[in-house]
Amino acid sequence: MRPMSPITRLQPETRLTGAVIHNGVVYLAGQVTEDVTLDIEGQMADILRQVDAQLAEAGTDKSRLLSVQIFLANMDDLDGMNRAWDVWLDRDNKPARATVEARLADPLWRVELTAIAAL
Repeated sequence: MRPMSPITRLQPETRLTGAVIHNGVVYLAGQVTEDVTLDIEGQMADILRQVDAQLAEAGTDKSRLLSVQIFLANMDDLDGMNRAWDVWLDRDNKPARATVEARLADPLWRVELTAIAAL
């Protein structure tokens, strides 16, 4: 029997873990703003700040992102979300990305993001 690879869980909470590391890959839980009073660009910038912090805690950074999924409460916010994304994005290391409209768990959240990165 092959030995099992270790699994590291960062920022465990009651129902989920903020990030899980397994086999050299980091899986981030859905990230939402800490300040619901912000507009879409502000909420996205806040989320991307959190992503940077989580990736750093895991020992990696945005240049190692493999895949990102973005959930918008309203597709009318796409341009504002993309403005924050474009400022933050590592242009030499763009991840695969999907953006969809979805009803989010809190109506004050305008965007949620989840990501997968390599170590």
